[in-house]
Amino acid sequence: MLHNRYNKRELKAKLRQDVTARITLSFYRYIRLDNPEAYRDQLYRELDAFGVMGRIYVAHEGINGQISVPQDQLESFRAYADASHELKGIRFNYAVEDDGKSFFKLTIKVREKIVADGLNDESFDVTDSGIHLDAEAFNRLTDRPDTLIVDMRNHYEFEVGHFQGAIHPDADTFREALAKTEELLGDHKNRPVVMYCTGGIRCEKASAWFKHLGFKEVYQLDGGIIQYAREVKNKGLSNKFRGKNFVFDERLGERVGEEIISRCHQCGKPCDVHVNCASEACHLLFIQCDDCKATYNGCCSHECKDFIALPDEERRIRRKGIKKKANFYRKGRTPLAYQGVPVEYEEVG
Repeated sequence: MLHNRYNKRELKAKLRQDVTARITLSFYRYIRLDNPEAYRDQLYRELDAFGVMGRIYVAHEGINGQISVPQDQLESFRAYADASHELKGIRFNYAVEDDGKSFFKLTIKVREKIVADGLNDESFDVTDSGIHLDAEAFNRLTDRPDTLIVDMRNHYEFEVGHFQGAIHPDADTFREALAKTEELLGDHKNRPVVMYCTGGIRCEKASAWFKHLGFKEVYQLDGGIIQYAREVKNKGLSNKFRGKNFVFDERLGERVGEEIISRCHQCGKPCDVHVNCASEACHLLFIQCDDCKATYNGCCSHECKDFIALPDEERRIRRKGIKKKANFYRKGRTPLAYQGVPVEYEEVG
């Protein structure tokens, strides 16, 4: 059985009721896969046997996954990984804050790339990535006034949390971030450039690309924000990350820094809780405080609030002709309505 037999609502209800202790972790590896379709089927069968849930992408260039593993299966899963050619020796990044409810099913998809970057991999050495820094070395190098710190994530990730002094390309996608970062860095090819992202995968490709562009000193945070958070806690280091780390699962974030640096998109109160609009005809990702959640009934607007209050049949009639999940890839930008500026959202994908 290589597909789920339950719908999303049923799966989420089952997960809420499940008392199984689970561990959330992420991993990636650039490795040549000659037949990603066959590997996808093999991987699904093997991980499903462990009760793994999560989201995994496989491509000719490798594998990228975020999963949750039953705690009592963790050691067996690690032994399986060590015996696997594709996963042997891979580094797992364990979640900082974990309630065991990060995923409600297992999905493995074949993609052209494990991270969409828009680059021609034949034009540069993708294995010639930047120097990896642990948390201590990262702190030491970023203390230098000549160091440039670059956040390679999307705007909605940066909004709720980032490193002090980081340059951000204000991009909707990784592909766009690469181009905008090149513009931002300009002629600073002789200055140290330190890149970071959630778990490290985007920086593997980005650092290699910027070395190809002629930047002399390119570094990347090893294991990304997730590994950094664990290291500063375990080693008692100074934490230079402010706010929350956005994650791509049901949690939508984990606390790394104590500050709340973002605001509710509806009223402007300090808030860093991402939610999806309760209307399935919208599902916009945005930041919402508890007060606005009550006011708008979990929706992004009065229009969506009114829509979900309609009878089921009326909602079905109104949704006819509307492409399902049309707005799932829209991400709310920080509106300035509470400063007298009209609210605007941009379509991304």
